[in-house]
Amino acid sequence: MPSPPTTTTAVVTLPFPVSRLQDPPAGLTYNEFREGMDPEVLRTTTFWVTPYTAKLDYQHLIPRMEHLQVIQSQSAGVDDIAPWVPAGTTLCNARGVHDPATAEMGVALILASIRQLPRFVKAQTERVWDSDNAGPSLADRHVVIVGFGSIGQALARRLEGFECTVTGVTRSGRDGSAPMTELPQLLPSADVVVLLTPLNDETHHLVDAAFLARMHDGALLVNLSRGPVVDTDALLAEAGRISAALDVTDPEPLPADHPLWAAPSVLITPHSAGGTTAMLSRVDRLVEAQLARYVAGEPQLNVIQR
Repeated sequence: MPSPPTTTTAVVTLPFPVSRLQDPPAGLTYNEFREGMDPEVLRTTTFWVTPYTAKLDYQHLIPRMEHLQVIQSQSAGVDDIAPWVPAGTTLCNARGVHDPATAEMGVALILASIRQLPRFVKAQTERVWDSDNAGPSLADRHVVIVGFGSIGQALARRLEGFECTVTGVTRSGRDGSAPMTELPQLLPSADVVVLLTPLNDETHHLVDAAFLARMHDGALLVNLSRGPVVDTDALLAEAGRISAALDVTDPEPLPADHPLWAAPSVLITPHSAGGTTAMLSRVDRLVEAQLARYVAGEPQLNVIQR
């Protein structure tokens, strides 16, 4: 935990104007740094709120920040930052900020895929009345959510009204979920598998050929976590036998000539789940709360254990 800062040493660098905050703590120096700006402003930073969508070279930026005490990410996942954070610097994610938006996207992708909306949109553009009164429904289906943290639980709450069965999966089986060791036994009965797990050494290519082979014909895989959680080549080999709805891909952005674009029964959205109008007010409240704790010398929220 960093010591309470002094007014002569505490420099907060934000990716937006400090005027956006409703009640920023007094006695701090506020700078602004966004993608494309001179990174020299980061040198004296002690508390850094990183940009949300910018692809920054953290490997080279962070070592230049000799006074850095706290990094506050605006994302739930911090796999792009964590490897470069030195000992003694606190790294925090944005747990809770993206719960509503990402859970909404989860519901949207599940419904769009199961209720065949891409098929009907295509039929509309071709002016074809492609009626189907015997299509699948989410009701009575089994949804397995791999990664049952705050976003996974938010998704489960939103699925309650759809009359489906939801099973959460975590590494240890906390919060009423099943432990990860039971996932292989759950997959054959899963009609929908939603990925919301962090990306780390344990989850890289978690969804490989063996994982997909356990899913039954017609099942749906939804990836809302990170692209490399799924082995793309393995997914391409199974596309059509199973369906997929992907908000994240590997590689990302997906090149225009990549075969995933044209793979059968695959719906792709461009990593858009978390960034909505619901994000701004929630991230502002989190930043203000973290800065208040920083000034008071209190422990930060959402600390990533490394």
